[in-house]
Amino acid sequence: MQQPQLDESTVIALVTDATAAPSMHNAQPWRFRFETAEHLLLLRADAERAMPGSDPDNRALHIGCGAALFNLRVAAAHAGLSAHTRLLPEPDDPLLMAAVRLAGPAGTPAVEDDLVRLHAVIRQRHTSRHPFAEKDVPEDLQARLQQAAVAEGARLLFPRPWHVETVLSLVHDAESRDALDAGARKDLERWTRLGPEADTAVDGVPEYAFGPHKRDGKAPLRDFAGRRTVADRGSTVFEYTPHLALLSTAGDGPADWLRAGQALERVLLEATRADLATSLTSHPLESTDLRRLARDPVQGTGQVQMVLRLGYGPRGPATPRRRVADVLDIV
Repeated sequence: MQQPQLDESTVIALVTDATAAPSMHNAQPWRFRFETAEHLLLLRADAERAMPGSDPDNRALHIGCGAALFNLRVAAAHAGLSAHTRLLPEPDDPLLMAAVRLAGPAGTPAVEDDLVRLHAVIRQRHTSRHPFAEKDVPEDLQARLQQAAVAEGARLLFPRPWHVETVLSLVHDAESRDALDAGARKDLERWTRLGPEADTAVDGVPEYAFGPHKRDGKAPLRDFAGRRTVADRGSTVFEYTPHLALLSTAGDGPADWLRAGQALERVLLEATRADLATSLTSHPLESTDLRRLARDPVQGTGQVQMVLRLGYGPRGPATPRRRVADVLDIV
């Protein structure tokens, strides 16, 4: 079979899909470099988009890059390419997240089809900060989402009611700490876009994506407005029985964080295909002591990397993305 052409338009299409991934505060902490002669696409972390106040170890930065890497793999499979991926290929270059060698034809049909079917929802996946219905997520769908996490070397746990209450308490503790944490407030203000800036933003969380203010209910949501006033935002009641899932990995180093990001995006895309709305919070995971308490002492001792909220409701608006020309170099 003839090898597919890796022309500039193909590479741009791959990176366009990759950059639709979620990242903390929509900071989009990634850059790409395509080495044409080698058919090699390099994914690098953008240290200028790190958050020292909220993410001092760059754990969330790695998770965002991992999510972008998974989208890249899906886009490559859709384009008829196989993506041979190495995580952290250069120990002396910690900002080099992954090296992806692109070739064709794509690998085994089963693996290719498993990724290809997710491509259609890459652009449909949005974070929803709106109320969800008081409706259970079916057990067979929960099992499918758990399998998606396992496929990427992670685990997805649907906590029991007592554990959900524990996680919600940790979220409230994190909110209280943020009110006194100048570093966290600085990160929030840097990556939120208010007023006219929201209409022209290419990154960050614009005010139209904040969602309504939570008047009541237990859904865990970060209030991106902070102490600032947002015109015409409104308030409403959120669900009292939020459906949460905890994504965890066995280890807790940079490679584990990258795997967590890939597992996270795979779960989110599977959820989107099943018409679930989703939102994320790392709020209770940004403090070491609170993060330890998020773990289920009965189910296991893995490292919790993300808290997901799942349900039936509006998907939320698309958030802005930087131009591919600003994140991709072709040499």
